[in-house]
Amino acid sequence: MVEQVLDHIHFIEPEVREQIKQKATTEGDRSAVDILIGAVLKKPHSPGWFTAFVDALLHSGCEHAADYLQQNLPKPEVEADNDCCVRLIEILYPSLVDMKTDEVYPHCLAKTLLTHNDAEIIRAEIQNRGPKAGARELLKRIVKGRPGWISEFLDILQTTGHQELYQLIRGPPDCDKQDEKLPSLKGEPTGNDITMEEDPAAAKSHNSPESMDIGNTEDPQDEAADLYEGVSTESKQLSNSLEPSNPDGTNPAAAGSPENDDFDLRDYQMEVARPALEGKNIIICLPTGSGKTRIAVYITKKHLDCRRTEGQSGKVIVLVNKVPLVEQHYSTEFSPLKPTYRVERVSGDSQLKISFTEIVKNNDVIICTAQILENFLERANKGEDEGVQLSDLTLIIIDECHHTQKGGVYNHIMMRYLKQKHKNRRLKKEQKEPVPIPQILGLTASPGVGGATEIKKAEEHILRICANLDASRIMTRSLGEYKKEQRKITLTIEDRKEDPFGDVIKKIMKDIHAHAQLSPTYDLGSQNYEQWVVQTERKAAKEEDQKVRVCAEHLRQYNEGLYLSNTIRMCDALSFLNKYYEEEIKRKTNPDEEHKIQMTETERFLFTLFRDSKEKLKELADNPNFENDSLSKLRSQVLKEFSSREEARGIIFTKTRRSAIALSQWIQENPKFADIGVKASHFIGGGDQSVVKPMTAAEQRDVLNKFRKGDFNLLIATTVAEEGLDIQACNVIIRYGLVTNEIAMIQAKGRGRAEDSSYAVVDVKNSGVAEKECVNEYRIDMMNKAIDKIRALKQEDYDKRIIEFQIQAIMEEKVRMVKKKQKVMKNENPSQVKFSCRGCNEPVCTGEDIQVIENVHRVNVTPQFSKRFIRRENTTLQGRLLDYETNAFIACKDCGQSWGTMMLYRGIECPCLHVKNFVVTVKEKTLSKCTKWVELAVKFPAFDYAEHASLMVESSDDETE
Repeated sequence: MVEQVLDHIHFIEPEVREQIKQKATTEGDRSAVDILIGAVLKKPHSPGWFTAFVDALLHSGCEHAADYLQQNLPKPEVEADNDCCVRLIEILYPSLVDMKTDEVYPHCLAKTLLTHNDAEIIRAEIQNRGPKAGARELLKRIVKGRPGWISEFLDILQTTGHQELYQLIRGPPDCDKQDEKLPSLKGEPTGNDITMEEDPAAAKSHNSPESMDIGNTEDPQDEAADLYEGVSTESKQLSNSLEPSNPDGTNPAAAGSPENDDFDLRDYQMEVARPALEGKNIIICLPTGSGKTRIAVYITKKHLDCRRTEGQSGKVIVLVNKVPLVEQHYSTEFSPLKPTYRVERVSGDSQLKISFTEIVKNNDVIICTAQILENFLERANKGEDEGVQLSDLTLIIIDECHHTQKGGVYNHIMMRYLKQKHKNRRLKKEQKEPVPIPQILGLTASPGVGGATEIKKAEEHILRICANLDASRIMTRSLGEYKKEQRKITLTIEDRKEDPFGDVIKKIMKDIHAHAQLSPTYDLGSQNYEQWVVQTERKAAKEEDQKVRVCAEHLRQYNEGLYLSNTIRMCDALSFLNKYYEEEIKRKTNPDEEHKIQMTETERFLFTLFRDSKEKLKELADNPNFENDSLSKLRSQVLKEFSSREEARGIIFTKTRRSAIALSQWIQENPKFADIGVKASHFIGGGDQSVVKPMTAAEQRDVLNKFRKGDFNLLIATTVAEEGLDIQACNVIIRYGLVTNEIAMIQAKGRGRAEDSSYAVVDVKNSGVAEKECVNEYRIDMMNKAIDKIRALKQEDYDKRIIEFQIQAIMEEKVRMVKKKQKVMKNENPSQVKFSCRGCNEPVCTGEDIQVIENVHRVNVTPQFSKRFIRRENTTLQGRLLDYETNAFIACKDCGQSWGTMMLYRGIECPCLHVKNFVVTVKEKTLSKCTKWVELAVKFPAFDYAEHASLMVESSDDETE
């Protein structure tokens, strides 16, 4: 409610307003109130500020607080009577939360017991978390109204058929003097009002559950601790008036006390959580939006409570596989634990990762990316420093645990766990003290089937995941009444009757085939053709056939252009090709006139080919009659969904970042979408492996916040939005030409959490989406049957199979480690490795010239190498963390081929090489594929910073003499 008050205040500085909003988002309204009050009390303000503040409180539903500020204080007896009514609601809280909230809150709104914003939040709570959560929110808000609210509330309960609750509050119908005991229930004074101070007996009747025939209940103070804290002082009233939850339905302040009733789980949630509450390792497999993280928070709280009660420390670590999830879990899902337990988050974007060992020591709950924990477990294993031990932890929660498979970081962590578990068995046999290991809790919406084509293989795949997580059981259930099946629509497309734009691109590609004497057998624009082009380029680079290599590079771009033409607009495809050729021509233009960059006959041919076709392509791209049918189907589906719904909110999933951005622009530029209120934004990943500029974590958060607030109501997203991220409940989900597996399909469908949601699949030429969707549906059915079979196993049979898989995994890990050691022993001498420019095949350097910074960056700082490249400014590269940053490209002085980046490391400029830009030869044998440094079995020496720094100092001293 703090933000509501701020919306009506204009005398507070913008920076302070932003600080208050940030505080409310991260720590809840209670913390934000302190800053707000401080800002209000800080003078001078512009004339009329006090009236403005009072009006802000009135417009935000804080009338009682406004009364106190205006000295419109109720009589002591009225205030005491109101306190009594609030206390009564507290006592009856366990019963009142069973009300039909969706029927009650509209009446409360009509009677002005709630504001419109209150009603929106309650409605969101009902939709997202059920009627009980909505009832809690309603009760928190109505008790903060002006005295007399309870009379209106009683009338509403009677009107909506809650006779039992009505009688529960007023007392038994045969109590003739009830009206005298609670005069405010009639909404008017009786003339002989009896106050709490004047009649102790009356006070007892107010507060005694027995006198109202309530029966035995649990202590209501535990369940409604933050429902109402009294109105005896102005500051408390103001603080409480600003307490309730945010407009998106979250309630960090109200959930601030772990004893709050908001921690209650639904029956199906408690059912799946029960084994974990008993200390067992389990996997919780529930659909997206069914509250897996909520269950995890509940289990975390109970785990820490239990450890504390036993006089032991608890240490919970929550592992996620995406950086944005770290902040999300910290600021939202796990925030209710903060008042009682110390919660901290660490990710690759955080400087805190440097002191991760101390973070683990000093906090109860640590939320981090899995790789950070693995790094510090490895440090402890190698003895490099203290690091982190598994024995330091008491509970590990693994989000999206279906990734716990071979090669994944989750699996590396769990392999350490399994090895220690089996060592402990040996220690017990030897009557030695075993090493403590943590409890494991895995969360997933779908374990998948791992490519299985029959139930037996699917069952084996899921059991292997259970074994990797040492799960005693996989807990799942049908949500039945809690989740309705979505409407599914598959939109097939028709081939264009005419595709002159595509025909021009195909003619260019055929001309290139003829020039390079290539004869592909695959359809142009297909994925098979793409794979053929990549293989052709690698083979040509190995054989030093520059003509074919360069042609293959250009063919790959034209193939991408055809894909874009079939997926989005022709103008987007042309823009992509045009940008590529501008960059290529720029690359061949050397700013250093002393060294003229070579341009081969093949390159001139390719540049001329595009230049001669450019005008024709532009003319065709501007003709809407030739647009692809996929885009038409998408347009119709979006218009249909957003025009037929009172409030539509959706996500379009697409394959690439480039298509996400282009589709977003297409929607924003089309007035038909604006006419029906569509407000679109793209949402893409944060990694920099793509040629498209990634989204930063801050940009992602900003888009999601605007989506929650309604500033955007349609996201065009890549698969980054499928897993884990807390995206506002949607009622329109569209997969546009996106081919993925059954896990991603379940994740995407799970984004449609709202009532009456639809799930549509739009086919795209050469994508095979429709067929893949059918296969995924079959695999989902197979997965569910496999899970049912696993759950039906006798526990001893299940345990036997799990142990077999675990022993097999440990043995396979030992074999891998032996092979890894053998590979290290066979590491080639750096002097045996030679690097040639991929663009012109000229020798560049040998392995002896290369050194490694922080086990990651291969650099060449030799004077000879510096004479072989030119520098080009790179304005798109982002600043790096820690001690280095990239600030320029380096490229071949002869042909302009990119070689890598110029990296500034602790004040020293270091040319950083990217191996994919070179032809690599080991012992005179050229490698056909070497796109990553890890593929090259060569151990380069570490970069000697002190040596190079001292050489630079000596050199600068010589220059000054």
